[in-house]
Amino acid sequence: NSYDTSSLVQSHTYKKRDPVDVPYQTGQLHPAIRVADLLQHITQMKCAEGYGFKEEYESFFEGQSAPWDSAKKDENRMKNRYGNIIAYDHSRVRLQPIEGDLNSDYINGNYIDVSIHSSRPMQETIYDFWRMVWHENTASIVMVTNLVEVGRVKCCKYWPDDTEIYKDIKVTLIETELLAEYVIRTFAVEKRGAHEIREIRQFHFTGWPDHGVPYHATGLLGFVRQVKSKSPPNAGPLVVHCSAGAGRTGCFIVIDIMLDMAEREGVVDIYNCVRELRSRRVNMVQTEEQYVFIHDAILEACLCGDTSVPASQVRSVYYEMNKLDPQTNSSQIKEEFRTLNMVTPTLRVEDCSIALLPRNHEKNRCMDVLPPDRCLPFLITIDGESSNYINAALMDSYKQPSAFIVTQHPLPNTVKDFWRLVLDYHCTSIVMLNDVDPAQLCPQYWPENGVHRHGPIQVEFVSADLEEDIISRIFRIYNASRPQDGYRMVQQFQFLGWPMYRDTPVSKRSFLKLIRQVDKWQEEYNGGEGRTVVHCLNGGGRSGTFCAISIVCEMLRHQRAVDVFHAVKTLRNNKPNMVDLLYFYTAFLPKKRCVLCMLEFL
Repeated sequence: NSYDTSSLVQSHTYKKRDPVDVPYQTGQLHPAIRVADLLQHITQMKCAEGYGFKEEYESFFEGQSAPWDSAKKDENRMKNRYGNIIAYDHSRVRLQPIEGDLNSDYINGNYIDVSIHSSRPMQETIYDFWRMVWHENTASIVMVTNLVEVGRVKCCKYWPDDTEIYKDIKVTLIETELLAEYVIRTFAVEKRGAHEIREIRQFHFTGWPDHGVPYHATGLLGFVRQVKSKSPPNAGPLVVHCSAGAGRTGCFIVIDIMLDMAEREGVVDIYNCVRELRSRRVNMVQTEEQYVFIHDAILEACLCGDTSVPASQVRSVYYEMNKLDPQTNSSQIKEEFRTLNMVTPTLRVEDCSIALLPRNHEKNRCMDVLPPDRCLPFLITIDGESSNYINAALMDSYKQPSAFIVTQHPLPNTVKDFWRLVLDYHCTSIVMLNDVDPAQLCPQYWPENGVHRHGPIQVEFVSADLEEDIISRIFRIYNASRPQDGYRMVQQFQFLGWPMYRDTPVSKRSFLKLIRQVDKWQEEYNGGEGRTVVHCLNGGGRSGTFCAISIVCEMLRHQRAVDVFHAVKTLRNNKPNMVDLLYFYTAFLPKKRCVLCMLEFL
């Protein structure tokens, strides 16, 4: 296939693309790849001894490939954060000139496809940035950088916390929606003399690490879908920026374009898309690592699809998904679980190097259920010669990064470490999903009255209450060696409705009530800021089920949609044994009025 790209520079609408909107021409040397062949292609490219991703990426033209005379003018140099990543003349955004200033039409941004890619605003260019947003009738801004990374300013804060006036443009923040990996801010924007107020959203992805690329694409793919679903079809171009406006910005737009192409044509053409983007803005997609990440992200999106289901359709959709196909003796839900297993990352020995250190062996209940180094909560409180390791993993909730800490039931020799974890990571809730069983080295790790001392940490019993299948106990904990730090109130929720011999809880309603009680305590006591420690015997299936259902309930509350697949995939990205068996995965799928129970509790 070959597409005419000549009209793209003038194409300013973020909408579903027509074939002529695709900003590249399929090359003969690098033809488009069928979605059905993408997994095989990526596997071959990663295994290739000679020609693979490295050679393919190095074949891109590096550096300037078109004139950029306007950007190089002395009057415009201060408008460029990086001297080697500036706007080409043929595709640059031209601002409406300010009377008396001949060079006021320049901003470091280029039209690419149906969006504008720019470098991050600097203090000197904030007004120009909002001029561009207004002049282009932009309704959505995508930001793929944090304000500060590794102690370096990556972007100035070009938006207000309340109201700010940038010369003749007034910007008012009217809503902020905080999620685990991104923030959505809504602004009311006015221009003097325009007699209208525009609503503009900023989608700020915060989950990109300081170095490299995200470990997984799940969060970014959800972010891309949010941008698509909440961007008005008839507005002006999407404005996308990171710091330089080349690397992360390029990743976002290539993924966006290729997902549209995969859906529309059943093929993707990543190589030629990147090549064409580089003809519009210098060095788009800056590293080989980013180039490989784009492939992995598109593969994950194609394999998994969009698994979100509107609340109004949940019961009917999952009813159909549970139907058994007599020819295959399978169901859609079983196939979805197989897909989940296929896209779950496999932990290598080097991923769990800290858990596998000889000095930490005795702290692990099961050597096949280990936390990867990248999500370990390292203990801070000093306790003699004890190491800073605990078999636990930080997990995101729907709205809060690292909201859960999933761990095993403390071993007799790790009870001290367990309470160090609770204190060091500002945990205000403990969820217990197994029984005390000395035969399985599951001791009672809390006091029934009085005070237990665990090294410098003191745990004082305050109260206990039994309601149906839930025992709730409140403790006061503090570090005796640092009395100036004060104390923290922690509530433990012991769930009795999941006997060890059962695969799933006795009552779904009771389990949902447990989730509601934990949420209520978190919100009332600490404004939702404290973390929740969740443990079962080994920190796997049951703990994962609790976290996944908590995430789904948050989705239902805030999005009026359910996405069980996404919830479990998010957890498994950090710990692959989360919700590891099919009966855990289907335990709370909306059958037997389960969704109605969720809605009732919410």
